[in-house]
Amino acid sequence: MGSITLNHITKVEGHARLDLEVVEGALKRCDLGSIEGSRYFEGLLKGRSYNEAQEISTRICGICSSAHNVAAIMAIEDALDIKPTEQTITLRQLQTIGERIRSHATHLYFLALPDYFGYESALAMSPHYKELIPRALRLIKLGNDMVVLITGRVIHPVAPTIGGFLHVPPKEDLEHIRTRLDKAHEDIMETNNMIASLEFPDFERDKQYLSIFKEDEFGTSQGTIKIGDHIFDQHEFHTFVQEYHEPFSTANFVVKEGRSYAVGALARINNSKHLLGPKTQEYMQGLAIQFPSNNPHHSIVAQALELMHYRETCLNLLDNFAVVQEEIAPVQLREGHGIAATEAPRGTLWHEYTVDKNGIITHANIVTPTAQFLRALNEDIAAYAQQLVDADTSQQEIIAAIEKLIRSYDPCFSCSSHFLTVNWH
Repeated sequence: MGSITLNHITKVEGHARLDLEVVEGALKRCDLGSIEGSRYFEGLLKGRSYNEAQEISTRICGICSSAHNVAAIMAIEDALDIKPTEQTITLRQLQTIGERIRSHATHLYFLALPDYFGYESALAMSPHYKELIPRALRLIKLGNDMVVLITGRVIHPVAPTIGGFLHVPPKEDLEHIRTRLDKAHEDIMETNNMIASLEFPDFERDKQYLSIFKEDEFGTSQGTIKIGDHIFDQHEFHTFVQEYHEPFSTANFVVKEGRSYAVGALARINNSKHLLGPKTQEYMQGLAIQFPSNNPHHSIVAQALELMHYRETCLNLLDNFAVVQEEIAPVQLREGHGIAATEAPRGTLWHEYTVDKNGIITHANIVTPTAQFLRALNEDIAAYAQQLVDADTSQQEIIAAIEKLIRSYDPCFSCSSHFLTVNWH
């Protein structure tokens, strides 16, 4: 078959290139990496004040700015030994759930579905599925409005700060969001029914899955880390996880003890399906797809299930939450090292900072979800491409199938750089 080069992968965030080489029916090379220039956010943070970390790091990504905001704040709090209140933890949870709702809805309807319905884009698809786009926009707006209510803006939050919130939402606005979450039931159920009815490619590959884990709730922050059968504390990050570079990519690659792993909605549900909301678990019992799953295409099923679970979670939080005015926790500067993880829409996000006695950042390390699953995605592409070659699949069909696989991971290559061009050789 020769070689394929994909230099422009559509419907993903950022830019990437894929080089595939097939010799006499055997795959010899598979290199997927970011071709974006390094943006050096970790260098930009070095030398800045501790209270600028959450402001600067949110600019890494407009899609996941709340996740970066919360992870940066928690890491600085860890370095300075600041303990957030339960109200602050709840508000951060609502903030990041709102972001996941809007991100999942965007990915499911505008990026993933066209692949399964046979259209090049959601715009081309919309005249034939007139009910889909309004439903998607309602869910995206719900997520956006949750973020605005908690943080003050759709992206790049201004209300969250180290030790609390500069502004807390009024009770009546929280009640309004609760009503809208209640009404979103039909849209979320229709989304799940539609995604569950899709015909998924027959491809599986055994791998490790990493996510935040709690014993008593579906973990999204403030928990331990689970990968396979092993659970470790967030502060043990460097003991188990290593970053490295490949010459064909400006993005980092991350491995655990030399092995790739996946993060994201599929990892979260594979690791913690028994902690999903009761209505979500009941719905899952009727699915033909069973979790844990090793088919990466099932990540969009996991995203849809998370929409259902997050609605349950938010309703429960809001029914048992009375917001009050709180003082921002005082900051006492000291030398310190902090590390914190939170679940971004695409998976576990790490922020790490070292500050000196004057509160100046002397070291910053940010490990994004895409950087963590990039090696697993490369390995999946290699295995899937070989499966397709063995089945005597045409070159154009292989390209379409691989793009669908890549989009199932919902990658963000802009964030991972410190999309598809396929080069066939």
